[in-house]
Amino acid sequence: MSESATDFAAPAHGQSHENEGHQREGLPAMALGAIGVVFGDIGTSPLYAMKESFVGHHPLVVDKLHIFGVLSLIFWTMMVIVTIKYVFIILRADNKGEGGSLALLALIRRELGENRLTPLIAGLGVVATALFYGDAIITPAISVLSAVEGLTVVNPAFSDWVLPISTGILIGLFAIQSRGTAAMGKLFGPVMIVYFAVLAVLGVNGILQHPGILAALNPVHAVEFFLIDPKLAFLALGSVVLAVTGAEALYADMGHFGRKAIMVSWLYVAFPCLMLNYLGQAALLLGSPEAASNPFFLMAPEWARLPLVALATMATIIASQAVISGAYSVSQQAVQLGFLPRLKILHTSARAAGQIYIPLVNWGLLVMVLLLVFGFGSSSSLAAAYGIAVTGTMVITACLLGVLTFAVWKWNPVVSVLLTTAFLLVDGLYFASNATKIPDGGWFPLLVAAVVFLLLTTWATGRRIVLARLREDSIPFDLFLKSVGERVRRVAGTSVFLSSAAEGVPHALLHNLKHNHILHERVVILTVQTLEVPHVSGPKRCSVEDMGQGFYRVVLRHGFMDEIDVPAELAAENRAGGPFRAMETSYFLSRQTLIASSRPGMAIWREKLFAWMVRNAQSAMEFFKLPTNRVIELGSQLEI
Repeated sequence: MSESATDFAAPAHGQSHENEGHQREGLPAMALGAIGVVFGDIGTSPLYAMKESFVGHHPLVVDKLHIFGVLSLIFWTMMVIVTIKYVFIILRADNKGEGGSLALLALIRRELGENRLTPLIAGLGVVATALFYGDAIITPAISVLSAVEGLTVVNPAFSDWVLPISTGILIGLFAIQSRGTAAMGKLFGPVMIVYFAVLAVLGVNGILQHPGILAALNPVHAVEFFLIDPKLAFLALGSVVLAVTGAEALYADMGHFGRKAIMVSWLYVAFPCLMLNYLGQAALLLGSPEAASNPFFLMAPEWARLPLVALATMATIIASQAVISGAYSVSQQAVQLGFLPRLKILHTSARAAGQIYIPLVNWGLLVMVLLLVFGFGSSSSLAAAYGIAVTGTMVITACLLGVLTFAVWKWNPVVSVLLTTAFLLVDGLYFASNATKIPDGGWFPLLVAAVVFLLLTTWATGRRIVLARLREDSIPFDLFLKSVGERVRRVAGTSVFLSSAAEGVPHALLHNLKHNHILHERVVILTVQTLEVPHVSGPKRCSVEDMGQGFYRVVLRHGFMDEIDVPAELAAENRAGGPFRAMETSYFLSRQTLIASSRPGMAIWREKLFAWMVRNAQSAMEFFKLPTNRVIELGSQLEI
């Protein structure tokens, strides 16, 4: 399948300032929704974070020094990275209400324009996006496995059932994605409220057994851990960081719930309940060091362990759902911003535009998740692969935050540098600690990220090359109009020619004239632009220019979170020579068959990869929702 030239168009760097706010419910309802979606990943961290610190790849002696040291590190990590960095600072970096690495990248590029730092900033944003996909594969696998492994605490005879049950849950979860998350979403909030309440109750019960554990919140214990056992303390950071996996979701899901709702949910529900549970687990280890094998489930009385396994499994399904939905959203943004080819995107809700389903992403994730489950076999083995992608993303976010505070927000340079340096130091330490786990499994998310990065950059670079090649053969519109003039026969109706640029003559128009020697009474040259804002509305969404002699140039602008429906947009437009009637309008697309060549551009193998991506992209007709019986495609070959 070949590509329409329109789909190679680079996103416009418009200075649109529309703020099409989300229709928000009351703060309590939004906070409840945030608890159900945003905190699923970080909320399930108590299932494995403390356990991996003591029985993971770098086990610690279960004594007071190490228990207090690990607990102090967990508390201050959550305080510095999640509360201060994400909740108080990064959540303010919204791109017209939306968050996430690509939204932050688009915000910085829009505010700064093109300069010598643009390629570096864009590269950081693409790397963060690539790392996210690695995280999106590991999260469902380790979360579901860690919950189902609770069955072995109930009865060791269940150990042979852990993999089959986990596999069944994961297949079922991915299989129902096409139905949408609206119905399940209504249960997410209440289930997670119950889950967090149980975390708190279990934690308080443990604290009452050893109240002295509260002293571990003093940062002195973390410092003492490093002073007495610096090597093990450094390696322990690789397990401690598991307590904050999912922090990036606070920023990525901001567009769905808003900064205030996420802040309230974290400060008054998620953070206190999580810390109470970690305190309870640590208290249990003080009295029963052997409980380090699975302190989360061993905290509960024997009669409550099976129900706790069921509740934890539900929570991990919710956490997995959140990261799967996030993968859809990131993929949609990548398509709109020109980092991925067109993908088939299905909307699963008539009311909620953000609820989408991307079959290719869904089944690709499932295959990779199952490979992880069977390849690693247990949550402890998977913990070695977990963390490198998360901490890598955190380091990149800190870099982008430095650019934002210094160049966009215009903070005091000293404050900006000191803050960025502090975050880079903390995040860098965690990344370095996780880097030691690369031979034991950390290579997997890095491999996934490398493949995704290759695809993203190949597509973006290939698009630029194709556009350059097309511009070489284009002619000015004034010259074209003079040469055509009154000499070409005109027939009734409207023809819409999709063009990659808002100037010049589209190749489809030239090819049609060359082969058919005829034009419609009204000829519309249509360009679809993606601005680096989430949504575009109002008069700036569409501009019309009368070119004379029945020719009109129409530019449709949308945000990287907007849905594109060309016929619907044109149906609402009357400035281009009157209304557009569906049965009198024909759409012309130019389809290029790309041929790899030795011309300057990319390496031959990357050009072939790009051509393969073009052939397998969704057709422009489907992507722009053009009527199948009104589309004419004119093909040509193009060397790149």
